[in-house]
Amino acid sequence: MSKQTLRAGLIGLGAMGRNHARVLSSLDGVELVGVMDPAGDPAGAARGAPVLATLPDLLALRLDYAVVACPTAQHEEIGLALAADGVCALIEKPLAHSAAAARRLVDAFDTAGLIAGVGHIERFNPALQSMRARLEAGELGEVFQVVTRRQGPFPHRIADVGVVKDLATHDIDLTSWVTDRDYASVSARTVCKSGRPHEDMVSVVGDLSDGTLVSHLVNWLSPLKERFTAVTGERGCLVADTLTADLTFHANGAVTTEWEALRAFRGVSEGDMVRYAIPKREPLLVEHERFRDAVEGKATDIVTLDQGLRTVEVAEAVIDSAHHRASVPLQSPHRSTLSAVTQRS
Repeated sequence: MSKQTLRAGLIGLGAMGRNHARVLSSLDGVELVGVMDPAGDPAGAARGAPVLATLPDLLALRLDYAVVACPTAQHEEIGLALAADGVCALIEKPLAHSAAAARRLVDAFDTAGLIAGVGHIERFNPALQSMRARLEAGELGEVFQVVTRRQGPFPHRIADVGVVKDLATHDIDLTSWVTDRDYASVSARTVCKSGRPHEDMVSVVGDLSDGTLVSHLVNWLSPLKERFTAVTGERGCLVADTLTADLTFHANGAVTTEWEALRAFRGVSEGDMVRYAIPKREPLLVEHERFRDAVEGKATDIVTLDQGLRTVEVAEAVIDSAHHRASVPLQSPHRSTLSAVTQRS
């Protein structure tokens, strides 16, 4: 018996929506049967799929799942409508504009017993996937610190959220994911320099549940585009460049010290540096393959709505910390009682 082709819909043909359309139109086992965007498709990004003006028109096509790539402020309304109609959903990050809205989406899809995920694409970057596997294998020993930098020019496509919820959510999610630890507290400062109502630069320090230190520098004010993640541990440092999907290991050197006064200080010295050769598949394609497999009932790793909710909660704590200029503690995350896919973290 031939495998049934899944009927997929897409909501939104913005910059990210156009990339989703490209992948969906050639994804094995999936047919892109319709796209919803009130602005139409002047650039022909829908790849021949019909472009509809309203969500009821799209739902009339009897979808198995939908990809939600509209502005963040619309995620809740669209997601709740999909859950009510029995349609699985892959929702772009951040899951919603607020933690309360994200919670309502978690509850709606859990109650309906539907597969739903969040498009935190960095989890599918080859460099970070290799980093996580090496951390799981204990190659760094005890982890001390995670540092990320995500800088670049202002993206004119973003209008409804600031840099914390648009960009910093990448770093919040990937830090929890590669370390398999939750955030315990955050302290942040933000600035608004571009004339918009939302913050466009943030500096965050914090710690994870095991005491690991974290630091995030994120902005839309730099002509330098940078995507940097470094994890430092007792045996060295792993550095990922997610723009090029390169992963490099800087080992601690083994140098003896004859100076008796310094022997009590357990410092490190520079050792070997290795850049790993790793397979490099497009992260968005891998993300779609995993979600397709989940909808088909296969055990696979996707970013669950619970995890997407936690990221929004941490992002709101970052904004709250910057507003009050104080450290904000975070409670242990909620764990959903309905889990449709196997998920370790």
